[in-house]
Amino acid sequence: MDDVRLLQLQQWLVKSINVKSPQLIAMSGDAGFRRYFRFTNGNEKFIAVDSPIDKCNNTAFINVQKKLLANGIQVPKIFAVDEIAGFFCLSDLGDKLLGDELTASNMAARYKQAITLLPKIATTDQVGLPCFDHAFVETELTIFIEWLLNEHLNISLTDQDQSSLTDNFNVLIQSALDQPQVSMHRDFHSRNLMCLTDDELGVIDFQDAVVGPITYDIVSLLRDCYIKWPDKNVEELFSYYCTLITKELSLPNYSQTQWQRWFDLMGLQRHIKASGIFSRLFHRDNKNGYLKDIPLTLSYIVDVSKKYSELKFLHDLVKDIVLPAITKNHER
Repeated sequence: MDDVRLLQLQQWLVKSINVKSPQLIAMSGDAGFRRYFRFTNGNEKFIAVDSPIDKCNNTAFINVQKKLLANGIQVPKIFAVDEIAGFFCLSDLGDKLLGDELTASNMAARYKQAITLLPKIATTDQVGLPCFDHAFVETELTIFIEWLLNEHLNISLTDQDQSSLTDNFNVLIQSALDQPQVSMHRDFHSRNLMCLTDDELGVIDFQDAVVGPITYDIVSLLRDCYIKWPDKNVEELFSYYCTLITKELSLPNYSQTQWQRWFDLMGLQRHIKASGIFSRLFHRDNKNGYLKDIPLTLSYIVDVSKKYSELKFLHDLVKDIVLPAITKNHER
């Protein structure tokens, strides 16, 4: 079947940026519904984006792009946009993902470089950004139940189990709400950071930015769903972040214990959500590439939750029921 959207995108590029017969080369897609294509016009390189308006929040992409750019963050420039059709022409930040460039010897320096971007992101204009409030966090956590437990593993919780899990979720939600609230990227990890030609870092996939907990972006980076680093590295880099963000945002001198609890519980919320989303991508969106990342997200949950007695039910559920079920399911 002909790709009507692709043809329309090509025709739009001819009119919008005066390029003749653009040869669009498909790029590997992300977890969303956008499609990305590279093309050249003379000596310049561009990215063309097919971003259907019924599935993608293009208005948010445009608004957040402007905010981050104004705050000194290197993001793709928007050369042309058709908000009705859902087409973009962006600058090309290259093809070097930070995640592909990391080694044991350079990770500390590279992650510190990424961390220095977080105060700029945190202080980005909050006007128009959604609020990562109680209902928002709760909705994300339910993805775990609906898509990982029920749909992917066919695990049904008893009423008592559901009540216990809700109690544990409420601990995570309250911790998120208790933190200083800042602008946050919401998917700040090594696959969404680009190594640019000037050795700086560019930031992509920022359209889901919200106002929320100050530890969300740092835990996304240091407890990455796709790559795990030794605890010692994570601890040192988190300490670096706490010192930096406290100074840059003139925060109170929160104790190390307080920072660690916020960081741990925020990571749990994110990994619970992520494991559910990876399952949803498979069952709803026919994308199976993320199934392999579920065990790592669950291992984070087991390792961290055991440190907090009030999260015993969550710990036991994932360790004794969910992880074994995942192993059995993925061996089929």
